Amino acid sequence: MDWLERLSQLRQWTRSGTRAPHKPLLLLYALGRFQEDTDGDLRYSAVEEDLRRLLTEYGPPHRTTPAYPFHHLVSDGVWEVRTDRGHGSPGSGVRDLRETGAIGRLAPELRTALRSEPELLGRMARLLLDLHFPPSLHGELCEAVGLELEPSQPEHLSTARRQRDRRMRELVLTAYEYRCAFCGYDGRIGTVPVGLEAAHVRWWAFGGPDGVDNGLCLCSLHHKLFDKGVLGLDDGHRVLVSQRFVGHSPVAREQVIALAGRPLVGPQPGLPPVAADHLTWHTGQVFHGTPRPATVA
Repeated sequence: MDWLERLSQLRQWTRSGTRAPHKPLLLLYALGRFQEDTDGDLRYSAVEEDLRRLLTEYGPPHRTTPAYPFHHLVSDGVWEVRTDRGHGSPGSGVRDLRETGAIGRLAPELRTALRSEPELLGRMARLLLDLHFPPSLHGELCEAVGLELEPSQPEHLSTARRQRDRRMRELVLTAYEYRCAFCGYDGRIGTVPVGLEAAHVRWWAFGGPDGVDNGLCLCSLHHKLFDKGVLGLDDGHRVLVSQRFVGHSPVAREQVIALAGRPLVGPQPGLPPVAADHLTWHTGQVFHGTPRPATVA
């Protein structure tokens, strides 16, 4: 059985680029627990808060429940649920999962495959990360679910992935003259820029193209905050800062809160700004909460 192909075809709610990472997050969590204990089970009542935190931090802006993937992942053939009543999920209701002592774990055939082919776990985890999350979040997401992955091997990459354009980083950094579009940071060591990255506005995993009109040159800090939904952009290409962000230190105020309402730095004249449809996608699928009022200079 091709488990990578099965993961690439998870049944998810899809409409106009809507993010629905519920099942991938549960699978990543389950792979992390399997890596720790190959015979362990996940009792819903015991892992509910862990899964809820993952959805809050890495899921879409609207509130969701971990009961949904815990029940529905069974239909994808990679997960099983049993209760005090026997085999099978009682449904997607939180109360039903709690009161019946629902326990979930990876499907028996998948557990067997993971034991016999140790490299499969890493390949599955990387595929889930690549298909559903931007690279800036992969490391911390692995830490959050307890996954320890060996360095990836190119031959293990899934054929289901689109080919990325390696020129994007240089094109985007050049378009913004090697300055962070949010704060203007332009650090270098000699002639080599450091701490500057090409960020996708509409994530590559969700059809975002490798082009200047879907890219921003951002410093490492603001790239991470942009992908976590702390920062965004309005239709006038001014910086949005989520009201959910809390920071009391002078650094937090200067580096984040003070950005509210600030116009982008760049791109160069004659080069395309971020396209409106990519801005709309990021605001609806990544940016959290409502924006703070623009900071008065």
